[in-house]
Amino acid sequence: MSAINQQENTQPAPSILSFAKDLPNLCSLAGLLCALLALYFSFLSLFPVAMIALIWAVFFDWCDGIIARKITGRTKLQGQYGGQLDSLIDIISFGVCPAVILLSYSDFSPWFFPGAFIIVAACALRLSYFNVYGLSGESTYKGMACDNNAIILVFIFLFDGALAPAQFSYLLYSSIIIIAFFNVAPIRTPKLSGVWFYSLTAYAILISLAYGWQLSS
Repeated sequence: MSAINQQENTQPAPSILSFAKDLPNLCSLAGLLCALLALYFSFLSLFPVAMIALIWAVFFDWCDGIIARKITGRTKLQGQYGGQLDSLIDIISFGVCPAVILLSYSDFSPWFFPGAFIIVAACALRLSYFNVYGLSGESTYKGMACDNNAIILVFIFLFDGALAPAQFSYLLYSSIIIIAFFNVAPIRTPKLSGVWFYSLTAYAILISLAYGWQLSS
């Protein structure tokens, strides 16, 4: 019998909101807020703002794990709950968000629906696989981690305006399909951590400045 099951047999389960006081979970929820903003601005076709929100969703996704590893005295139950919360938010941020962005850019053309489904399905499969098997080795994933979906997508959108809308829509569609393929491909990709966090922070700031300049020009 697991320690958690033993705990359930000896004392009442904690309340749902008690987990919201856990700092890593608060960070995860901040990422969810960014993802919701990305969805909102995508529906309004304000894609530069959506891209800013999306890259900061990645930032908070990375932060929650870093904070969780640095906090001392965090219980196993808190860790397991945080892992489930993080996974559920990831499918929204890095599966649903790219799908809605693709559909919104195409004015919700039914021809783009298959691409939207593929990226959500690939993200769901990838996250479920990770939840069962974890890392492949000490510091590698099997398949591309889903947070890379957003990192790549916000870069691709820098070409919006440089290409004709029809051309960019095809670029966006094909990029989504390729990203989905790498999510579930039987390849190993490195787990980016340590100094890579500072690279992501710099990238998020630069991306935000680039899209902020687009909005002001």
